[in-house]
Amino acid sequence: MTEVAEICSELLRIDTTNDGTCDGPGERRAAEYVAGLLDEAGVEPVVFESAPGRTSVVARVPGDSPDALLVHGHLDVVPADPAEWRIHPFSGEIEDGCVHGRGAVDMKGTLAMTLAWVRQGRRPRRDLVLAFLADEEATGEYGAGHAVERHRDLFDGCTEAISESGGFSWHDGDTRIYPIAVGERGTAWMRLTARGVAGHGSKPAVDNPVAELARAVARIADHRWPVRLTPEVARLVGELSRALGTPIDLDRLDEEIERLPRAATLFRGVLRNSANPTMLNAGYKVNVIPGTAEAHVDGRFLPGLRDEFLETIDRLLGPKVTREFVSFQEGVSSPAEGLFDDLSAALLTEDPGGRPVPYVMTGGTDAKWFAKIGIRGYGFAPLLLPPDLDYFGMFHGVDERVPVEGLEFGVRVLDRLLSP
Repeated sequence: MTEVAEICSELLRIDTTNDGTCDGPGERRAAEYVAGLLDEAGVEPVVFESAPGRTSVVARVPGDSPDALLVHGHLDVVPADPAEWRIHPFSGEIEDGCVHGRGAVDMKGTLAMTLAWVRQGRRPRRDLVLAFLADEEATGEYGAGHAVERHRDLFDGCTEAISESGGFSWHDGDTRIYPIAVGERGTAWMRLTARGVAGHGSKPAVDNPVAELARAVARIADHRWPVRLTPEVARLVGELSRALGTPIDLDRLDEEIERLPRAATLFRGVLRNSANPTMLNAGYKVNVIPGTAEAHVDGRFLPGLRDEFLETIDRLLGPKVTREFVSFQEGVSSPAEGLFDDLSAALLTEDPGGRPVPYVMTGGTDAKWFAKIGIRGYGFAPLLLPPDLDYFGMFHGVDERVPVEGLEFGVRVLDRLLSP
């Protein structure tokens, strides 16, 4: 077993489930394991907690330039029900050339690649700040948020960063695309509240908040958001068109999604803002009309479209339903040049036939927290994957796994990027 696979397997055996509260097992054990590996490699870790068990690790590796690159990732994972998995999600078992477990792709495999590279003892071309963080799978407040607010000095000199959700191989026929994330949609997680008049369920309702909320939620769910083509997504579509050798009409993207469903996987989720109702809570007895009703909505908006998004949400809610943010973060974007070119070159050195393209993520990462202190982020967790492995389906999915050869590829790409 290669070291990167062994590290990945060990990390997967540590249950760092984040259920959105502080009731989970916490990231402490994983943080201590990471800190031990760094210490063995002669890199001094700084370990800190934002709350009991919510532990992060940051370390600096001196390089040939003080202009530092931040390499960050998260220790926590989303919940997994073992009954749904073929192999136990916290086994870290290696079978059929893959490391299996919750977090293999999202994102303990990437942490393992970073640690395996560090343990080679190479001096980087620029200072590296390594951050292994808690709580990304919730709001990030107990991880990256705490780090930038309480430990800002650990990131001195950092101007750019790389993290998850980019740099993986994605196949369309014989073409290997490597999407490198240059942006993320903004996040607006909202709690909706309708207030009315409580009463007996057998009597005509005076003002039923459950009904009012249900109508508002249905309006949000049914809303068809218009296409808003940002410069980053336009460039992605153009690069895909060239890589695949087929014109993609920017003025008819809905039709192009139907014509090119495989290629559209990379851009269909970032053509629009979106809002999905995800939780409902109302009432306590069948024959009682409650005085309040609540719902939660996962809202996402493209960079620069916050105001349009919120104005639309308020119109759809109507006058009787209020909203408040559970979490709100602006969309972020970084130029598809400079470090982007270095990331592309590192990939092409290991896979000359690949086609790196800029990419915008539908979801979000801790990059938003680091953007608040002026660090430009890129999604770059390099993996060479077999054509039949559903990479996007691995995120928060069942039977999550990552190929050992893909991890080894990632270590080599990181070496091309980070070493002089």
